[in-house]
Parts: sequence; structure tokens; C-alpha cells
Amino acid sequence: MAEYDVIILGGGPGGYIAAERLGHGCKSVLLIEKDTLGGTCLNVGCIPTKALLNSVKLYEHARDSSQFGVVTESASYDWATVQEWKNKTVTTLVGGVAQMMKRLKVTVVNGEGHMTSPTTVEVNGEEHSALDVIIATGSLPAMPPIPGSVDNPSVVDSTRLLSIDQVPPRLTIIGGGVIGVEFASIFSRLGSRVTIVEMMDEILPFMESDLAARLRTQMPAVDFRLGAKVEAIEGTTVVYSHDEVTDRIEGDLILMAVGRRPLVNGWGADTIGLDYSPAGITVDDQMRTNLPHVWAVGDVTGRSLLAHAAYRMGEIAAAHILDGTAKDRGQVMRWDTIPWALYSSPEAAGVGLTEEECTKRGIEVNATTVPLVLSGRFIAEHGLSRAGMVKVVAETETRVIRGIQVMGPYAPEMIWGAAGVLEMEFTIEDVRQLVFPHPTVSEGIREAVWAFPDKKRNEQR
Repeated sequence: MAEYDVIILGGGPGGYIAAERLGHGCKSVLLIEKDTLGGTCLNVGCIPTKALLNSVKLYEHARDSSQFGVVTESASYDWATVQEWKNKTVTTLVGGVAQMMKRLKVTVVNGEGHMTSPTTVEVNGEEHSALDVIIATGSLPAMPPIPGSVDNPSVVDSTRLLSIDQVPPRLTIIGGGVIGVEFASIFSRLGSRVTIVEMMDEILPFMESDLAARLRTQMPAVDFRLGAKVEAIEGTTVVYSHDEVTDRIEGDLILMAVGRRPLVNGWGADTIGLDYSPAGITVDDQMRTNLPHVWAVGDVTGRSLLAHAAYRMGEIAAAHILDGTAKDRGQVMRWDTIPWALYSSPEAAGVGLTEEECTKRGIEVNATTVPLVLSGRFIAEHGLSRAGMVKVVAETETRVIRGIQVMGPYAPEMIWGAAGVLEMEFTIEDVRQLVFPHPTVSEGIREAVWAFPDKKRNEQR
């Protein structure tokens, strides 16, 4: 007889949210975590970077507040205290997860779990069995084999960069994705001379290219080298090529921020018959693997390496374990409606398909882009010195909205509403009937849908 109803391998967002939902469902759960509860996001990812960004934002506001009639004398920052705040934030939230597991009677074991069969997991020399197993082993920073990067003390990943004891005078970042852009936003605003080296022609490939280009212009303290391939690292110097011309960037510290890779090795995936590749574990929209009663959630699937996506995956796996009719109740992953958020300066967020992605899928769309200066609150808080934009993409014939992106303040806080618009397959006309609170920056979305040409008028023309 199985010892537990469910064993969960990994205590990150996908793992602990599944444990929480299963605990509420009165299932006996064993949660195995080799490091610290909360996983990458809580310990060395989403949360600590947001703590740093908040400190940087306060410093920037204090330094530049005179235009709003608030004068501060000699604004400065103390990096050691900033780090203390970050660590306190993480410790508080990790403790909260542990208390939640205890309250729901989830058994938590600290150790490195290894699957010995589809229904058994060994940890700390003991083997445990369950009716269902959820794999939530997460991901690791990708470290490409660039000559000169291995065992180079000047090359760090995002985890190591979070714990440095002083702000580097010069920081070179390899990779213009979310990780690279957020760290560039942190350190450039603290006075570092930051350079981003990106192989693609534009940063943030999931973002509308016109918005991404505009975002770059709002980060004047960052030097962007686009279409640049890193050839080697020589000490603290990055050697790269662009248009067959070789150039060099001198720095003090180099951040490798080229993304993350699913952790599919080292815990038994290769011995139990699981269908997986270096890109992740193969799952369906219910988070089932090819093995009965074996599920996978979060970064290890490779489908969406975002903490909130992992939350939803964990909830869906738990829902199907608790109730065999969960699919009939709509408990499936809808991959095209997972929002993304960027906490740079300015912030940005989006959900759905870009205009280019729609074209590639053969979906005929129209798009409209409006400036956030149409929002009274945006003007009241930022004036005309900062740019903000909203872009809405909708099908030409049905006018069903397929994508919404926002660049500007509070974008991550409002994008959940845009996700709801896509989930419910709202049309331009549907959103025009919604009442947006005034004054809010979210009114930019309303302005964007009203900027669409009237369908009947177009037909008459």
C-alpha cells in the first residue's frame, strides 16, 4: 500500500502550490526539497530581485524628486543595508511557506530526491511510495561554453550576482532577456556602467519589437550591443563580433544571463521511462507525462519558465489528482494566455500573441498602439519626460483580442486583467463596454481599444 497519496519532487512555486492545494484536499503529501523551500523564484530569483529593485526605485525617487516639489539633500544608498533588506524579505517569505506546509500537514523532507520507479522516490537513504508523483525540479542558469568563461571568477550567474558585496563600477551582461534587462536596470541606476551584449537584433524576444525598441530608449544609462555574438571572455573583457567586425568590452564583472535550462538530469528521469529531452519533460495540457500517475510542473517542463506559470501548472496537476472530472471543468493549461512581466525601468508586461506571432500562425490581425500620456495619472506622476505605450492586437474579422502589451508604470499589476480578456475571448467591442477606474494608468488599455477603427465604417469605405 502506498505510503503517501502524493510525493512532490521539488519545493519551488510549482511544487509548494501543488502541495498546498493537495493539503486543502486532505491528501497526504510528501514534499522533497534539496535546498530551501521556495525554489529559485523565492530564494535567488523573482523575490530578491524585486527587493533590490524597490530599494533602487526609492533611491531614484529621492534623488530626482525635486521636479515634483520634494527636495532631499544628498540622496545616497548603502549597499550593505540594501542586501540586508533583500535577505530579510526572502527569509520572511520562506518561513511563510514552511508554516503553510506545517498547517496543511504536508511532510517536508530536506534532501536530494531520486526516483527509483514511477511511484517511488528515495531521499536520505529512505524509499517512499505514493499513488501519484509530481516532478517539480525546476531549472538552472544556462552557462554556454564560451571560451574563457569556465572557472573565471569574473563571470557570474544571476544567483552569484545577487550576493555581491559591492556594486561593480562596470558590469557587462551577456543576454538581453528578462534577467539581463532587470539587472541592467538595477545596477545602471546605482551608477554602474552597464553594457548588454545580445545576439539577436532586439532585446526581449517575447515583446513587440516596437515596444522593446522604445523601452531601450528609456534606459539611456545602458549601452546595448545588439546583433553581437560573444566569441570569448578574456579575464574581465568580453570579445564579440558584429557584422564580421570584432570588438571588446572592458568591465569589472560579467553576468551570464542567457536564460535557464530545465533540470532533467540527476534525479532518475533516465531510468524510469520518462519522455523528456534537454528542452524539458513532455506534458499535455493537464500536466500529465507519458507515465500514468506521474505529473510534471514548472520550469522542468520547459513550456514556460515563469513562477506564475508554475503556480498554475501545480494547481492543474493537483486538480486532476483530486478530481477525475477536472478537465470537464476547464482545468487545463492555456499556454497562449500566460502573462509575462518585466520589472525594469520602465516596467512592462504582456499577454497573448504578438503581431508577428499572429502573422506566423496565419491569423490576420490589426494592431493599434497608443501612448500612456493619454492617462491622467501617468501625466500627474511622470509628466512628459517618460514614455509609455499600450499595444493591442486583434483579429481583423472577428475583432477577438489576441494580445495586449503595456510598457510603463504598474504594467505588471494590471496585466492580469488583460489575461482575463484573452481567457474570455473578448472582442474590441466587449472591452469598450468595460468601466476603467479613473484616473489610472490602466485606462491606456481602454484608449487603445477605442483607437481601433470602427468595423462598420471600414466596411462602408
